[in-house]
Amino acid sequence: MKFSRLFLNRLQNQSVVTDTVVVIDVLRSFTSAAVMLARGAQAIYPVERIADATALFRQLDNVVSIGAVGGGDPVPGFDFGNSPSQLMQADVAGKQVVMTTAAGVRGLQRFRHAQRLYAASLVCAAATAEAIRAAGAREVCFVVTGEWVDRDGDEDIACADYIEALLRGAPVAPEAFVQRVRQSDFGQRFTAGTWPNLPLADLDLAARADIFDFAMPVQREGERLVIR
Repeated sequence: MKFSRLFLNRLQNQSVVTDTVVVIDVLRSFTSAAVMLARGAQAIYPVERIADATALFRQLDNVVSIGAVGGGDPVPGFDFGNSPSQLMQADVAGKQVVMTTAAGVRGLQRFRHAQRLYAASLVCAAATAEAIRAAGAREVCFVVTGEWVDRDGDEDIACADYIEALLRGAPVAPEAFVQRVRQSDFGQRFTAGTWPNLPLADLDLAARADIFDFAMPVQREGERLVIR
């Protein structure tokens, strides 16, 4: 199995990836997505643009909207922001979810034509590795979405390192990767207590390894992407 890395905000002149792509957003999109699936959401539709997400919301039945702009602030008028700790208390069982975020969702849309596409975070990392292995992937590309001009993205790089180590069959414990999530540039914003929409409870949840036993494969249904 061959491995490679791409950074979402450095995609100029990068080669096309066609086998298996793992888009990682630990803080917080794909931690939120895992929480919603664990709480019984029927489907999650990742939509890149707010206007398109609003339009899809109006087309679906039994639906809730999840949204955040760059930096983590909630989208005005949506049912929930991108807060996994808040979503742990949300009634999403049996519901369809329309989700738009600045990083993770954009990464999925960028690689929508990969043969196999996964959304991943630390809370379901081991299950993601197992799903990739079971699918017989030959090449795996990890897409880091959290690196920005003011953020090192190490929360996502740590998750990629952990999944890759598991796929290589190395004896690996998650504790060091958990600490990297906490110590990443973005992770420290949650501990600072000065960002109202970045609660410490979100970091505490996102930095827990393998609390969910499922992967999050992303399928195409017509022009839509869907996570089930």
